[in-house]
Amino acid sequence: MLDSLLVPTAIVALAEIGDKTQLLALILAARFRKPWPIIAGIVAATLANHAAAGAVGAWVSGFFSDAVLHWILAASFTATALWTLVPDKLDDEETNTARKFGPFLTTLIAFFLAEIGDKTQIATVMLAAQYPELWLVIIGTTVGMLIANVPVVLAGNFAAEKLPLTLIRRLAASAFFVLAIVAVYKAMQSSGWV
Repeated sequence: MLDSLLVPTAIVALAEIGDKTQLLALILAARFRKPWPIIAGIVAATLANHAAAGAVGAWVSGFFSDAVLHWILAASFTATALWTLVPDKLDDEETNTARKFGPFLTTLIAFFLAEIGDKTQIATVMLAAQYPELWLVIIGTTVGMLIANVPVVLAGNFAAEKLPLTLIRRLAASAFFVLAIVAVYKAMQSSGWV
């Protein structure tokens, strides 16, 4: 049961470092210079986005046998591992949310939109399909986002410039590859091959 919380937390925290939403957090922190409304916006947006993603993952898992689901998860984790190795760029459109909304609402909207189709959202779908405790997965992925983004919001440029992003991307990709290997093993077990 604790795996449903700790694995998503670690995976998303690693995957989020250098991600476009982390860059977005840095831009919002520099623009508004009000960390607590930005952090609250990140929490609200992430909970909403990852709850929807987790629900999709839990729903989809009911359509497949254990073996098929684990093969799908293995392929998805492998693809996400490769995607993690590619540095993200922040789209100008995601930073152009009207300033009139203030730091909380701007962060809420920008983060929610930036997370759609992002690797951490895809990871949340896959993790929810793999682990039975949906709410622990959602809490774990949200905590992972906060672990990666809160220091950036609080420290601004200092934290982002000092991190070894290439090494962190490789560690995140390695974690996704390990999950892919575990999924392959579980698929082979479910298929009766081992």
